[in-house]
Amino acid sequence: MTLLNTALLLAQALVYFGVMAALFRGRARFGLGAFLCALGVMHFLETYLASVFYIELPFGIISPGSTVLFSGKLAIILMLYIREDAAVVRQPIYGLLIGNFLMVALVMILRYHEVVSAVPGRLPNFEFVDEMGWLMVWGTTLLFIDSIAMILLYERLGTWLQRWPVVRSLITLSVILSIDQAGFFLALHYVSGAPWYVMFGGWCAKMGAAIVYSLLVGAYLRWFEVRTEPAPVPMRLTDVFQALTYRERYEHLLARSGRDILTGAYDRGRLDAGGAAIVDTALQAGRPISMIIIDLDGFKIINDRFGHTKGDDVLRTIAQTIAESLRKQDHLFRYGGDEFVILSDGLAHGSAFVLGERLRRAVELVTAKEPGGPITVSVGVATCPLDALTVDRLFTVTDERLYIAKHAGRNRVIGRDTSLGGNDALDK
Repeated sequence: MTLLNTALLLAQALVYFGVMAALFRGRARFGLGAFLCALGVMHFLETYLASVFYIELPFGIISPGSTVLFSGKLAIILMLYIREDAAVVRQPIYGLLIGNFLMVALVMILRYHEVVSAVPGRLPNFEFVDEMGWLMVWGTTLLFIDSIAMILLYERLGTWLQRWPVVRSLITLSVILSIDQAGFFLALHYVSGAPWYVMFGGWCAKMGAAIVYSLLVGAYLRWFEVRTEPAPVPMRLTDVFQALTYRERYEHLLARSGRDILTGAYDRGRLDAGGAAIVDTALQAGRPISMIIIDLDGFKIINDRFGHTKGDDVLRTIAQTIAESLRKQDHLFRYGGDEFVILSDGLAHGSAFVLGERLRRAVELVTAKEPGGPITVSVGVATCPLDALTVDRLFTVTDERLYIAKHAGRNRVIGRDTSLGGNDALDK
């Protein structure tokens, strides 16, 4: 029986992650709404199963709601952060938190109704609703804390585990799930009288879930979120009319042109030709858009000491590292010999500053063992409409902040608040 239970848990994890990953993968076509709604819908079932539904495994008694659904939710939120940013991650968390508090508030009002029995023998069980409501509020509060801690820990581990995302995810999920198991079980024990041995069994199961979901997140990011040109696929019937329009042919041609041969990033001509349209579209839609300019510190020394061939290899490595850290809607341009420009649609200034700091650390880490390394970068950050209303003015402001970073000692990020510049900007 325990073997069957284990197999069923694994099947549930695969189905849950598979569907959520498919919705996330389709965000470019359908938006994030479908993905976020599916994530929120599962919250009641997750809490209900965690409070009343238990099964036996070789190491103890556990609940699939906590093991599969909550652990999976944290893994999905981590994946959302890796491919998007913290501003996107907070949307489902705030929605769940406010929604659960709203449910408790409404139930408090509902209990004052004079209830009639329209269906014989069936009346509302407010005791059950109260129990589930407060458990959901507590669980979502923990999720809020867990998510912040998870993002901070994941970023810290990047200093040592930048090239091992599965290990990085595993350590992050294991630590956060351990803390959460203790926090949620205390509420579960108080509200529903769950026995203490359930806590140990649940912890063991969550460690197993951390392994499974880390492997699934790693596989998804490796095989489904790779930033390469899409391979040609056979045309489907539903694509025929779109494929025959001049607009689609033009966009396809445009996507394949304007690339820097060495790094694969868009070239300066593409920024000059399309940058204004990207900025104008974002402003018209009411979205912020940030520009990040990255300039390599002292890169000429690499070419002089080790030759241009080695310098080209290092540039390719740096460009790939930057690209892998960006979201799907970010645009990366190679502006000059050792200068890169990023346009981040929908990214507010604070998030753009954090992204700039993350890129600074990533470049320094990936070039640590290169000849002449580690290579540092200076970064300037500016945002529309906060700092400018046109792409030309945005570039001017961003370039001025890059200049400040260079003359303040290099290897730092300068944004609107220049007091944040420095190697330890995120710690201030």
